[in-house]
Amino acid sequence: MSRLLSIFVFAFVFATPQLRAQTLPTGITPVPVNLQVQPGQFQLTRETTIGVANQQPEVTAIATYLSDKLKPATGFALKTVTTSGAGITLSLKAKADPKLGKEGYTFTASSSAINIEANTPNGLFYGVQTLLQLLPPQIENRTPVDMSWQIQAVTITDYPRFAWRGLMLDVARHFFTKEEVKAYIDRMARYKFNRFHWHLSDDEGWRIQINSLPQLTNVGAWRVPRTGLFGTMRPPQPGEKATYGGFYTQDDIREVIAYAKARYIEILPEIDIPGHSMAAVASYPQLSVTNDTTTRVNPGSSFATWGNGTFTMHVDNTLDPTDENTYTYLTKVFTEVAALFPFEYIHVGGDECYKGYWERDPGVQAFMKKNKIANGIELQAYFMKRVAKIVEGRKKKMIGWDEILEGGIAPNAAVMAWRGVKGGVEASHLKHPVVMSPAIDWYLDMMQGDVSTEIPVYGTTRLNNVYKFNLLPQGIDSTYVMGGQANLWTEQIATIAQVQYMTYPRALAVSETLWSPLRNKDWKNFVTRVEDQFVRLDAAGVNYSRNVYDPIVKITKEGDQYAFEINTELDDIDVYYTVDNAIPNPYHPRYTSKVVFPSDAYRFRAVSYRNGKQVGNPILIRREDLEKRAPK
Repeated sequence: MSRLLSIFVFAFVFATPQLRAQTLPTGITPVPVNLQVQPGQFQLTRETTIGVANQQPEVTAIATYLSDKLKPATGFALKTVTTSGAGITLSLKAKADPKLGKEGYTFTASSSAINIEANTPNGLFYGVQTLLQLLPPQIENRTPVDMSWQIQAVTITDYPRFAWRGLMLDVARHFFTKEEVKAYIDRMARYKFNRFHWHLSDDEGWRIQINSLPQLTNVGAWRVPRTGLFGTMRPPQPGEKATYGGFYTQDDIREVIAYAKARYIEILPEIDIPGHSMAAVASYPQLSVTNDTTTRVNPGSSFATWGNGTFTMHVDNTLDPTDENTYTYLTKVFTEVAALFPFEYIHVGGDECYKGYWERDPGVQAFMKKNKIANGIELQAYFMKRVAKIVEGRKKKMIGWDEILEGGIAPNAAVMAWRGVKGGVEASHLKHPVVMSPAIDWYLDMMQGDVSTEIPVYGTTRLNNVYKFNLLPQGIDSTYVMGGQANLWTEQIATIAQVQYMTYPRALAVSETLWSPLRNKDWKNFVTRVEDQFVRLDAAGVNYSRNVYDPIVKITKEGDQYAFEINTELDDIDVYYTVDNAIPNPYHPRYTSKVVFPSDAYRFRAVSYRNGKQVGNPILIRREDLEKRAPK
């Protein structure tokens, strides 16, 4: 029985009080709070029924959802009945169990029946996700599979560690269709995420229909087509037509919201202001202080200089915070956004706002002097407080990136900490709600393996780094931490296949950190379950990264001599290498200690093997790469 195709159990022993001396059925991710393996298996057949003990419409809808999920692979069209008994029963507790809270559930599977109970439909839905993961990986197939469908007998008590468990998808840099977004949400649901942060506007595109401001989608949703490395592509050329992009109609938005709601996922819309607004400024040039009518939606060309923690924008991509017309515009935007999205929060961005154009504008300077605003930071704080009133006037709460702390935060705002954990700690001490979402640690656009195997960006975040991130750093007031999320910015990600590749398996580590008790987390066990998820993702037709198997190559330099040190994320990996241009395999040297690169060599290659089979991606480092990769 192979490691990946094991269907029923694996023998890792948990070292926690709840799970000590037990074996866990394959693949449940995130790992439950408490699980006991029982003798026997439940046999799913075409005669199995789904009993709905409580006839609330939501419970019946969950039963239908389960039946729909089971049918493609099994071929079974399971019926929903209103009587309990043999089969699968979904029921709400007559008396709420405080331990389970809003999203917890109990799950009991024997050889004769499966019972899922919860205080709320939310909990029942998460119990259903556990049921699906207890079935063999082939349950993810989209066509019938002729096999026995068994579920290990277990008893489970499970509930989340944090209330906010999210992923963010940037659809501004590259547009993804509503069907692609729905598929992304559906996969999130499998791993018990409950927040989908939808980044709908930026310099590279405006993606939501605003009926009162048609130019936002007539102009802002489209840019000239480019293929290449983001930040290096040609700016729009004279007469070139903007044909690449798209947007969601308000009916599209409602459809996606309803789809997410059926999966107990709230959607957080983001309109990024006052910076990151080039698509809006291209649509309505009067919104910026420069009133530049030549501004175009950016296609991936460079328009800023970054360095030493500062940046200079060479195109004005900010809204004018001193013009009342800006607030009229924002009132129209947020009125329509608030009417569409039922979630209590609206995200208003606030990050990376360049203030140079404000500081050079005489009218802005006069406004600042009149209103005793000392600098650009305080001016942005003035702007964000005005925005907060607009959002709250629509009966919503405002959340923004941690820059909204600078210059004084709006009284009722929540903070999404992205520049490390510092902003989250500060916001908690100010008694503001916090969502932890730190760059590097939980940014899914980071490389997840060697730069020779990945689209190059400014950092690397391996699966192990994601899994080990501490959501509650020293000094934070945890009572204000709602939870966390990982963010996928798509500057370098043009297709849904690459979206999937960058999301999985790292989102599994995020899910487990946000759902499972800290005491139940174990890296080696997690990796075993990730490998089961690989089989499930294959069956579902979802792309994913296998970089967890790859060699981790560190380059050192002593004098004029380069050397290579190799580590791996997993313990049972052998790495073979060559320095003579040959393709490495087990007939070549196995890495055991530092490898000195011969002075005349041109290529270093390395590849991982496990149990005699190649895994992961081969690494290639050319001599011209050494200088830029070696520590200075």
